[in-house]
Amino acid sequence: MLCAPPQPSAGITPYFDGQMNQIETMIGPGDPPPYNIINEQGQGKVLLVGDHASRVIPRALDNLGLDENLLEQHIAYDIGTRKLVHHLSQHLDAPAILAGYSRLVVDLNRSLEDPSVMPEVSDDTPIPGNQNMSVEHRNQRIHDFYTPYRKAIDTMLHAFRENGVVPAFISIHSFTPQMAGFVRPWHAGILWDKDPRIPVPLMANLRAHANGFNIGDNEPYSGKHPADYTIDHHAEASGIPHVSIEIRQDLVNTEAGAERWATILDDALRDILANPELYQVWQSI
Repeated sequence: MLCAPPQPSAGITPYFDGQMNQIETMIGPGDPPPYNIINEQGQGKVLLVGDHASRVIPRALDNLGLDENLLEQHIAYDIGTRKLVHHLSQHLDAPAILAGYSRLVVDLNRSLEDPSVMPEVSDDTPIPGNQNMSVEHRNQRIHDFYTPYRKAIDTMLHAFRENGVVPAFISIHSFTPQMAGFVRPWHAGILWDKDPRIPVPLMANLRAHANGFNIGDNEPYSGKHPADYTIDHHAEASGIPHVSIEIRQDLVNTEAGAERWATILDDALRDILANPELYQVWQSI
């Protein structure tokens, strides 16, 4: 007698592997993978990451109950970062790992203990699909989206180590020109905590630019612990050189703007990344 297959949990799509075993996942056949790697064979001693580079919601989650126009706004992703990372990856000849899904599905720059890792409200906007989640549903999101991204970064860093390289780790984000009625004056912000090797000279180089850029030091966000989890977890904890760079989103929301800022960052990073003394494990005093 043929038996009907078990029904999947709400919001989880079933599919079948080659042996016709049913597997539950929130990533359906038409959805993208949980992360993308670009320029994987790049020769630069740098790994770029974009935690918030995608606004995609898997079909199984039905836009988390949000109107499509909200998914085009900053609550869903860091506008312009995918473009910027693509261009900067080419300038630096560096591999890059980009998130495949929106921060509203799971925020990859948060620890799993942080309540905002799957926010019920973002910038005063309720997220219906994140409210009243079961433990099983939450764990499925971690399994499908959060863990693969973490493992991809670990795998890439391990490959550097296997080749005897202590890489530089650069995280790319963008911020809104205005927040809660406050016009943010910065063109870019450099976020950091304990290791000054990249952020301090990078701020100096950017501030010396002929255009007179306003560069924030831990503005408009702070890189101090416990903020900036990806940096803390993958770079600071192991002592590899690192920095988190925030660019105002209206400066990088077009291909031309992203290429311009990739060039600006490439110029500002060139002498820093050319220093062979950078590529060693750093111990704070």
